[in-house]
Amino acid sequence: MTSRRVDSLVPRETALTGRDGSAGGGTRGHESAIPALDPLDRSTPIGAAAAAAVEALAAERRQPFPRPTRRRIISVANQKGGVGKTTTTVNLAAALASHGVRVLVIDLDPQGNASTALGVEHHSGIPSIYEVLLGDRPLDEVIVESGEAPSLFCAPATIDLAGAEIELVSLVARENRLRRAIASMQREVDYVFIDCPPSLGLLTVNALVAARELLIPIQCEYYALEGVGMLLRNVELVQAHLNQELRLSTILLTMYDSRTRLADQVVQEVKEHFGERVLGTTIPRNVRLAEAPSYGQSALTYDPTSRGSLSYLAAARELAERGWEPNGAPR
Repeated sequence: MTSRRVDSLVPRETALTGRDGSAGGGTRGHESAIPALDPLDRSTPIGAAAAAAVEALAAERRQPFPRPTRRRIISVANQKGGVGKTTTTVNLAAALASHGVRVLVIDLDPQGNASTALGVEHHSGIPSIYEVLLGDRPLDEVIVESGEAPSLFCAPATIDLAGAEIELVSLVARENRLRRAIASMQREVDYVFIDCPPSLGLLTVNALVAARELLIPIQCEYYALEGVGMLLRNVELVQAHLNQELRLSTILLTMYDSRTRLADQVVQEVKEHFGERVLGTTIPRNVRLAEAPSYGQSALTYDPTSRGSLSYLAAARELAERGWEPNGAPR
């Protein structure tokens, strides 16, 4: 049908003025007919729910997190890639730091994704954790403050870290390098999170030897469960020979998709096997969690009201409040 035939079917007054008599095809007339809605107007169900959510978020942010009686050193590890290790490390650290807790993130992954998400420079030539492991610098000299919160700090990783495992082989006490660096650190922090690479090499072993707690993010898929068994066997070896204080303290289920039956099955199996070590909060699949690092921010800064941000905020509070006893039982 040609444009001439279409024009002949539409009355000229309607085409020029719109069906309600307003100029411009009726858009302006519709705007004047329907009043603007206030999203926080409590007289409507949506407005009441939105206002309650805003108040709950504000109340949550006003409540400080409890500080641990001793420094908690937590390695976030899982040799399977893409399960949310870095996302978990960054957002838990940001949530704790935004509530008055002093937190240090040690980026032990040569990709430097945790450094990127915290807005910290990590190009070649920047003082990094690589020099700390080789003994060229103390840990205090490479720590920088993140823009996420005044009490959040980061020891960045550069691409030089990719060759560290080969260079560490010939060094004395190569498994204890990171542990000694943290022990000699002068900066006062309440939490140390170590973001491990997706492997079971010497860098991950250094992280396990340095930590007192192990946090394992588990993606709600079947393959993630297979990788956990291999990781736990290595943890047992580290406990037996290198670090008797290491305990599996926390399991965090990530990338949960409520639309699939498989996700519910994984959650049920993990909770049955690990019991109280599994946090009650589950991290859903959320696009904001994936978008935030591209802006050099955590999800809590990028979009504090998103489902992902609120979930990590709840997980951080649960982690802080439950604590961890030296005998290996959650408090």
